[in-house]
Amino acid sequence: SFKPDFIICNTHSNKLNKILSQKNNKNKTIKIVHNCYEFYNKFKINLEIFENIVLLTAQDFKAFKQKYPQANFHIIPNFIPEISQQNVDYVNKVVLSVGRFAKQKGFSRLIDIWQIIQQDLVFKGWKLIIVGDGELKLEIQEKIKAKNLQDSIILKPFTKEIEKEYLQASIYAMTSLFEGLPMVLVESASFGLPQISFDINTGPSDIIENEKSGYLVEDNDLEGYVEKLKALMQDQNLRESMGKRAKEIAQEKFSKEVIMKKWFELFERLSMQERNSSL
Repeated sequence: SFKPDFIICNTHSNKLNKILSQKNNKNKTIKIVHNCYEFYNKFKINLEIFENIVLLTAQDFKAFKQKYPQANFHIIPNFIPEISQQNVDYVNKVVLSVGRFAKQKGFSRLIDIWQIIQQDLVFKGWKLIIVGDGELKLEIQEKIKAKNLQDSIILKPFTKEIEKEYLQASIYAMTSLFEGLPMVLVESASFGLPQISFDINTGPSDIIENEKSGYLVEDNDLEGYVEKLKALMQDQNLRESMGKRAKEIAQEKFSKEVIMKKWFELFERLSMQERNSSL
């Protein structure tokens, strides 16, 4: 009834397919894929009806294109509304991680990594702060207690003032098993935090420049992760130089101005195609 110029579909569900596949809607609908190919495949989320699909990362393009050869694919990441004017000072001995307490986020292996780090007396003054909540909260609490890490790992609930947590940290750590485009990496970069992550199939490598703004570690190489995290923890100058580059990346690749320009270019391109097809 609104007769919109475009319909942007964000849902993971197939429930809207019947409405969106109607002739008047099909050509104007743009589907945004918010997770990796494996996620959509596993949960049988059907994208067949969509002529235009926006991916957040180019890394999954081949897999999606092979499955949906009829679709037009466009690569447009998410943006953060504002690049913070504030910067961390890199003095605080705090490593931060944020996310749902779900298997996907890999907090169990982050605890294993932290246990290895805490065996080195040089890092006894450091704290790992994990901000989040979810179905695995009790399991995570029990693992921390079993490893006697409750003095150095602090769990905090989700907060609307997450910027305070970013600003009080000196390093951002991610140990996810899979991601789409993890916005916590972009957000932490906007505050100048250097980052470390496993180099999973999609996500972190779009944001982290290895050995420039942080570290990408081979997936599930816990010892390699420990080595790189220690390198950041013991060198404030390294944290500062990598944090500076991380903030530059947030501005260059994920600012609102940069990403909205891509969207308006897409709208214009699709509008032109529609005008040409009606001639």
